[in-house]
Amino acid sequence: MSTSPTQPATPAAPPIRVGGIIVRFLVEREHTRGGLAMFEFDVPAGAKVPAAHRHDAYDETLYALRGRLTWTVDGERFELAPGECAVIPRGAVHRFENLGNEIATTLAVITPGLLGPAYFQEIAAVIAAAQGGPPDMAAVAAVMRRHGLTPA
Repeated sequence: MSTSPTQPATPAAPPIRVGGIIVRFLVEREHTRGGLAMFEFDVPAGAKVPAAHRHDAYDETLYALRGRLTWTVDGERFELAPGECAVIPRGAVHRFENLGNEIATTLAVITPGLLGPAYFQEIAAVIAAAQGGPPDMAAVAAVMRRHGLTPA
């Protein structure tokens, strides 16, 4: 991947499927000296989504590209529609769901860039190990904590 300011970056990692959600990293921390990480994620209607959690060491800025996700942040619920942006400050407990009829695609920017593809790959492995059953929630929580997320 090029880090030259005159050449666009290419995706740093192949798409990662976490259950029904697909995550595509666009920028990893290594390309920004740790300043940020950026990824898109697709959430099909009715997909199983992550449990409520918080990040204690980074902020998450969201920009809706397609469809609508319903977010709950510190107990406040709102929809994020295409062209709208929201900031989830570090420490805020949050979750999301797709209550619509179409796939929702959102761009996420993590600052500083402490979250990377390894988190999603490890969570995907825990879900795959469940072979269609409920995942091992202790294993999910361990992966979350290892990557700076705290289950609520």
